Amino acid sequence: MPDTGKTIRVDPVHPDQASMQKAGKILTSNGVVIFPAQCLYGVAVNALDPEAVEKVFQIKQRPKNNPILVLIRDKADLGSLVKDIPDQAQCLMDKFWPGGLTLVFRAADHISPHLTAHTQKIGIRLPGHPVALSLVNAVDFPITGTSANLSGQPGCTTPDRLPPSIVAGTDLILDAGPVQGGSGSTIVDVTCTRVKILRQGAVPTKAVFNALT
Repeated sequence: MPDTGKTIRVDPVHPDQASMQKAGKILTSNGVVIFPAQCLYGVAVNALDPEAVEKVFQIKQRPKNNPILVLIRDKADLGSLVKDIPDQAQCLMDKFWPGGLTLVFRAADHISPHLTAHTQKIGIRLPGHPVALSLVNAVDFPITGTSANLSGQPGCTTPDRLPPSIVAGTDLILDAGPVQGGSGSTIVDVTCTRVKILRQGAVPTKAVFNALT
């Protein structure tokens, strides 16, 4: 059970502004917030601050060669994060965003290699869950969207399943009740001539390729 002193109950459809503002202030101060996404609970920090990103690696016990995806508030935010937006990426965004599709772009030069695990690529999603979308709108920077679990372990669909070590490293938990579960977002690399499915998730592979035909 999460530390009740760190936990705020929020409405999963209409999260209250005060809770989102509190979470936003924590993120702005390089804190860590657990939040509900469409399939699983996630770990949010300021994705552009290497020290904050390091906290995610530590609390998840995540290998440093495993990049961390980020969440944005609007497609317009892509321009400062990626080198280019291929036509196939635009097509997939129009079809599936906001929602369970993460697109992998060529990262802009200023993006920390710590976030990209030296791949020079960055995974980005516009979240579909109302709380996740409200959270990313509460700040003026992208946030991390990796699942709130120890590396290699199953994700959490409710806060009471969070590993104690993750709770210990977290400043705030936004509890919106159970989320739908599953394997998280589908991850698609759009830097290739033909898009490549890196992870099957919420959006079926067939739907991805059908959208591009």
